[in-house]
Amino acid sequence: MIALMRKYFITGLLVLVPLAITLWVLNLIIGTLDQSLLLLPPSLRPESLFGFNLPGIGTILTLVIIFVTGLVTQNFIGTRLLNLWEWLLQRIPVVNSIYSSVKQVSDTLLSSSGNAFRKAVLIQYPREGSWTIAFQTGVPGGDVKNHLMGDYISVYVPTTPNPTSGFFLMLKREDSIELSMSVDEALKYIVSMGVVAPGANKKPDQTITPAKPSEH
Repeated sequence: MIALMRKYFITGLLVLVPLAITLWVLNLIIGTLDQSLLLLPPSLRPESLFGFNLPGIGTILTLVIIFVTGLVTQNFIGTRLLNLWEWLLQRIPVVNSIYSSVKQVSDTLLSSSGNAFRKAVLIQYPREGSWTIAFQTGVPGGDVKNHLMGDYISVYVPTTPNPTSGFFLMLKREDSIELSMSVDEALKYIVSMGVVAPGANKKPDQTITPAKPSEH
């Protein structure tokens, strides 16, 4: 009887925990996006017009603002205004460094022409013989590439179960295996700590010979 009750309890957890977490994340996202309502005059906000708050109205407003911003900046006048806005921000000492860094990262991650986080690879980390999934973010640049002899790639190794934190590594391309799985599948595999395994699509002739320790 106790074993049966335990089985039902675990089954209930398996059903309700993912649902609860999903609703919590959605509530967090919608609550954050609803802050755009603060841009409206108090008389035009839902609580003033309808007498009560309507969750999600701010989310719709945010999406409309993003769409209109993208639409406006596609024409000649919008491009000129955007360039003027960025020129002004670059003249403000502290804002300049923050804005430039964030814009560079967002352009790399969100641009359709970028390659960041569009390829999952298998690497040996944190030691030889231990394997983990990483995401290729590009190749070493600046003065760093002058000190790395050979073909190197830059990768981001996410932590589990929170993939928003992780480690940035540079390693030889030959020491990585390109995986035949999407970034979404790789993220699910990482977040689930290996429980949710993606479909196996084996790629031939992509094996790694572990590097021999360098002799000093």
